[in-house]
Amino acid sequence: MAGEFRRYLFPHDHPRLAEVRGMDPHAYREHARTPGTFTGGLVEGWTPLYLAPFRGVTEDGVLRDGLYPLTPAGPGEEAPVAAMVAAAETLLGLLTPEDRARVCLPVDAPEWQTWANPEFMQFDTGLRLEFQPPEVREAALALVRASLSPEGAALVHAAMLVNGFLGDVVDLPTVLGDWSYNVALYGTPDLRAPWGWQLYGHHCAVNVLVVEGRMAVSPVFVGAEPDEIDDGPHAGVSGLFADRIETGLGVMAALTPEQRAQATVYEQMVDPAMPPGRVHPGDERHLAGAFQDNRVIPVEGVRCSEVSEEARARVLDVVATFVRLLPEGPRTARLREVEAHLDETWFSWIGGHAPGDVFYYRVQSPVVIAELDHHCGVFLDYDTPKPFHVHTVLRTPHGNDYGRAWVREWQSQHDQVG
Repeated sequence: MAGEFRRYLFPHDHPRLAEVRGMDPHAYREHARTPGTFTGGLVEGWTPLYLAPFRGVTEDGVLRDGLYPLTPAGPGEEAPVAAMVAAAETLLGLLTPEDRARVCLPVDAPEWQTWANPEFMQFDTGLRLEFQPPEVREAALALVRASLSPEGAALVHAAMLVNGFLGDVVDLPTVLGDWSYNVALYGTPDLRAPWGWQLYGHHCAVNVLVVEGRMAVSPVFVGAEPDEIDDGPHAGVSGLFADRIETGLGVMAALTPEQRAQATVYEQMVDPAMPPGRVHPGDERHLAGAFQDNRVIPVEGVRCSEVSEEARARVLDVVATFVRLLPEGPRTARLREVEAHLDETWFSWIGGHAPGDVFYYRVQSPVVIAELDHHCGVFLDYDTPKPFHVHTVLRTPHGNDYGRAWVREWQSQHDQVG
């Protein structure tokens, strides 16, 4: 229901808002680190995970070889690298030498893994866009548009605008803004050699790498609280995740009653049958979010080799909504890669599946993890998940998040040491 979120506004002087109102991002960052607080506990738990050498998400702790051969992109499937290079060079040309040094990192730098989706700036990697002049901000957004599909770039920008809208609604513009995001470049923009970029902040984190015309867009986090803008200059933005919600429900509708029961690993979003820690304070039901680059995530639910052709097609529909961020050519290659492993793909569900229900789902295979979860309130006042607060995550398991498997292969072929 449009505007439903307004029923859950905190009073303006509520401590949840009042104690951080007026803080700039750096002051809020220090506040968020306070030991014993909710955010301080998140920082304490996530920091050592970032320091771990990258391996990749797996289902059993064993990396599979041969999943990501670095072959040149096929005809019609090349990434828009020339446009990306031009956009990146325009951005760099607008920066001071000091800011260029800050924004540019090695292509295999561990700083890739500093992205996060909370509103507090745990790691200040690259440049914070809210501190940059308008032309730099717009150049960063132009790089996003040059790299992603039109609908993908629109989704990323919409998530940023919703963040600013939320900041206006709760009167926290210095904590939640349209430009409360960091941008970084990895490697030197080039038509063939590996390089990429990263944009991250509250409810939006995108990592993009290109090499030999191939494109990896992963990890990706896109979310919104609320999932609409009902007032102001951007009023009308809504339904950011309607396609991901509808296709997930479509899978459940295509399963038999027995298969739905098998897919539903927990009937309630917070279920007494859940083991300790299954609902994380920050990630809730998500398993593949920020700082989970090496997590072991066992498969669960129902296996696609055991369901109907219609249900298999609906699972692919789910993945298609997540990889819609990619331009048409790389998207075609990515979907072919996912389809090749469809028999090894699992679909799992938590919660209800009737109209209006809140839920979590995960599609998981050797080459993709796609998650959607409805969350509790953070800057709005509700302690059970609501349909208008959505988090989504996209991962490439077995070592090709950040295009890392391709980078290592390219470096090996060119006798370079990362």
